[in-house]
Amino acid sequence: MVARETCAAGADLINDSWGGSDPELALAAAELGAGLVCSHAGTQRPRTRPFRVAYPDVMADVLDRTLMLARRALEAGVDPARIVIDPAHDFGKNTWHSLEVTRRLTEMTVTGWPVLVSVSNKDFIGETLNVPPEERLTGTLATMAVCAWQGARIFRVHHVAQTRQVLDMVASIRGDRPPARAVRGLA
Repeated sequence: MVARETCAAGADLINDSWGGSDPELALAAAELGAGLVCSHAGTQRPRTRPFRVAYPDVMADVLDRTLMLARRALEAGVDPARIVIDPAHDFGKNTWHSLEVTRRLTEMTVTGWPVLVSVSNKDFIGETLNVPPEERLTGTLATMAVCAWQGARIFRVHHVAQTRQVLDMVASIRGDRPPARAVRGLA
């Protein structure tokens, strides 16, 4: 199993990006003392693109599946402090679904589990703005800001410096972080 090999090489977090399709991952995470990312992929088979996927309520499905996977991880013995949930934008979702999940992300963050988002250069951003991957930074940063405002705590990114600035700015606006330097109007 790839998860065992990566943990043997020093990894300490297993990303189950296909939403529980391999039920052994939770057991492996528990055995290896690794954390586990519990992601939503709907009913998609691993490594397939969504085709005419439909949900009566996409966020309800995201919550049902990620919370079930988190419970499964707990039952397998994964340290609760090392369990993360992820709506998995674009995985088993179309653009409309990923936009709705972003709008309603607070429904995940209020569960108490740390929420990871991975929206960097995703297809839903490209389709929304009609831009290729190399032109998705602005849309990515806007989406990251919305997710951070709603309480996402972990971000997988391609543009680290720009994302760090966006997250610091959101944290300062929220009142969670002081400005790095505040002299304007004080002298």
